[in-house]
Amino acid sequence: MWETLDAISDPLAWLAIAAFLFTMLADLFDRERVAVNIGVIAWISFAVFWLSMFPYFYFEFQSPIQSVLSLAAVPLCLVAAYHLHRGRTSLLLLSRAVGLMGLIYLPAMLYEPFTQWLIETVAYQTHVGMELLGYTPGIEEGQNGYMSRFAFDGYSTYIILACTGIGSMAIFGGLIAATDASWGRKLLGIGLAVSIIWILNLARNVFVGLAAPLGWFDYPALEALTLAIAGPGMRNSYFISHNVISQGLAVVALVGIAYLCMRIVPEILDVLDEALFVITGSEYDLRTALDQPAVRADGGNDEGVSE
Repeated sequence: MWETLDAISDPLAWLAIAAFLFTMLADLFDRERVAVNIGVIAWISFAVFWLSMFPYFYFEFQSPIQSVLSLAAVPLCLVAAYHLHRGRTSLLLLSRAVGLMGLIYLPAMLYEPFTQWLIETVAYQTHVGMELLGYTPGIEEGQNGYMSRFAFDGYSTYIILACTGIGSMAIFGGLIAATDASWGRKLLGIGLAVSIIWILNLARNVFVGLAAPLGWFDYPALEALTLAIAGPGMRNSYFISHNVISQGLAVVALVGIAYLCMRIVPEILDVLDEALFVITGSEYDLRTALDQPAVRADGGNDEGVSE
């Protein structure tokens, strides 16, 4: 079963993204009923997509965090489809955000020259970071065919698309672009998020790229942890540095970036309200809870305004 799901993950991704984008277009043209119907299909397709990603995250990528998140996303997407079908049209805003996230991510998946440029640029800049720390392994061709492998003797790592941070950039780009904020504040928020993600991602790549081949975490207690979670054959220092430390810190970093973006584009709290409703089943008003004033389209707020 897992092999079958893994084989259809890419078509499912494109189906879901296309459905979300058609949902957004129908909503923009005030075809609410059409938007709801297509949105339900989009969320169900997205649920099956995340289920199909579990074997990759668990068996191939061996990431406990991403494995759990992919499974958790399945019922959440189905819940979103159910509530949208039942008339919660405010979920069309969240649907728009997901569609725009996919639209931002698509060029990195479909346009080979951009994929190559992105991976090789990140690999080069990561190598510059290693050089600043006194390591000069050089760069050679990785298993993906790009100049992306750090040429340490023996075990080494290479940059793949997931190592570029494009996924996190797409999340924040779609989240901010989906709001009704002015384009000036949208661009400022997206620029801030992308800049921070790019820098932190490079730091992560330098850390993992050095820790794995140099054996920074090759200790018996940690080896036992790696064996218990990932099984035999997994490089201990890679698993600890990448799958445990880096991915754990990434969650903290994303929360911090979200807070900074919220200060510029508080409208993203409206999207997050809907996301929290899907997760918990309860209504939220994050603007009130976080003491964020209502924001006008021109970027001003309604506090202390006199005519």
